[in-house]
Amino acid sequence: MPLLREDPSFMLVPVANEAEGVSIAAGASLGGRPAAVYMEGSGVYISSYNLLVLGKRLGVPMLLLVAYYGSILDKRNSFLYAFPGIHLIPILQSLDIQYEVFQSGDSLEDKIKGAVKMMHAIKQPVALLFTGAFTA
Repeated sequence: MPLLREDPSFMLVPVANEAEGVSIAAGASLGGRPAAVYMEGSGVYISSYNLLVLGKRLGVPMLLLVAYYGSILDKRNSFLYAFPGIHLIPILQSLDIQYEVFQSGDSLEDKIKGAVKMMHAIKQPVALLFTGAFTA
């Protein structure tokens, strides 16, 4: 996060919870600004109502950057993260949110650009799930 804070092309907005972050990102997107929300995997569950109403029903594009703790490839997997991790992908599927799982940084920039293009093309949220090398 320090790199993003120092980059003037990003505006970081601290929020109380993930649902609030999704709502703020939706407002930014509706105002013509590209929007992304960073959250842990459990945040997808917490913000699912906002994602459904704002993202899916109203067609608001936003990029979800999700720390996929609790996945099989999570290097620090524990009882705390395992159960939310098991349910993350089924929650995204039930919300019909397109997602991609990242295990390493190979071609990361191209994949993020592709996800941004997709979110604008389908006018809906797209989730990038980071696990494996990103959880060390």
